[in-house]
Amino acid sequence: MPVFDFCFQINAPLTAVSGFHHDTRILKKLTPPPIFVQIHRFEPLAEGSEAEFTLWFGPLPVRWLAIHSNVSQAGFTDTQAKGPLHRWVHTHRFAAVSANVTQVHEHIEYEHDSGWRGLFSRLLFARPGLYFLFTARKFLTRWHVARALHSVQSAT
Repeated sequence: MPVFDFCFQINAPLTAVSGFHHDTRILKKLTPPPIFVQIHRFEPLAEGSEAEFTLWFGPLPVRWLAIHSNVSQAGFTDTQAKGPLHRWVHTHRFAAVSANVTQVHEHIEYEHDSGWRGLFSRLLFARPGLYFLFTARKFLTRWHVARALHSVQSAT
């Protein structure tokens, strides 16, 4: 089964990075064009909470239902209950490197269906595409967390 790992650091405390990722509105903020997200239902992040959305790859809609587990300040896991792949388990982990630096580790275990359906997911979720997506998410996460921290500091 394929595995994809991606790690990066953010100049922000663990509480800021964890808080950012626990906000269910960030899926739209972290999805770079040409992919767009349409949220159908997103429960507050908690053990067993569900997220239902469509990823639009141009004109191609990909419907997804994810269930969250292992939710804590140190991260969470979202598991595809319905979607384009046979299996998708995405674990987000956050660890303090220092008081003002946090490491983000994205770990995905995935498996494609066989046949035509598997061909579709292999095209959309190939390793180069995942690398592009998570490289973009690294920069978007850094930017949004820095903005949030700046807003908090400006208010005090």
